[in-house]
Amino acid sequence: MNLPNKITILRIFLVPVFLIFVMPIPEWVIQSSIFSFAKIQLEQLNTFIMDYGNYIAASVFIIAASTDCLDGYIARKRQLVTRLGKFLDPIADKLLVTAALVALVQRGYVWGWVAFIIIAREFIVTGLRLIAAGEGIVISASIWGKVKTITQMVAILAALLKNYPIATFTDLKIDSIIMFGAVIVTIYSGYDYIAKNKNVLIPDSGKVNTHDKTAGKVHFQEKTQKNIVA
Repeated sequence: MNLPNKITILRIFLVPVFLIFVMPIPEWVIQSSIFSFAKIQLEQLNTFIMDYGNYIAASVFIIAASTDCLDGYIARKRQLVTRLGKFLDPIADKLLVTAALVALVQRGYVWGWVAFIIIAREFIVTGLRLIAAGEGIVISASIWGKVKTITQMVAILAALLKNYPIATFTDLKIDSIIMFGAVIVTIYSGYDYIAKNKNVLIPDSGKVNTHDKTAGKVHFQEKTQKNIVA
């Protein structure tokens, strides 16, 4: 396994680390008789997560997001692009963003509709790429896809940090504004992918299928021969 793939796998392993610090321990776990021996420690850990977890999670998120650029750069620079890397890289990105959105929805920092739109777009584009791959077509990332990823990550960081440090001198909800922009870019980038690759979903009806044409010719010849024999 080469270095870029190891970095990508590191990004995947950072996702549960991120979730540990951004999602408090459920109350039913703390109150459970199974963990009664560690109830005080769990409550203290929860207090720590509520007070400082977001900042630690934001640091982990920044490290994970930065590896997205690093592994791609090394792979292209050293000519280490592999099928495994092409498979793992988009999965790592989607796991990181999806995990962050789910956690932020649970914490009440992001509307559920925002997470739904962003995650739905990822499913649609991934499905389109799978169909294209089955036809031997490679759909590369567009500039709008890259802008979408950047705006989403900036919006997630703003939500995690509760607009810090901007919140120290203004009450303006910067995280909501950036998140709204991320949703708009997400929708447009999804439209852009579909519009540019609609032939994958809806082949040109004007083109004659060579296989069908050949089959029809054979059927006509067989029918003609039968008529001659008759």
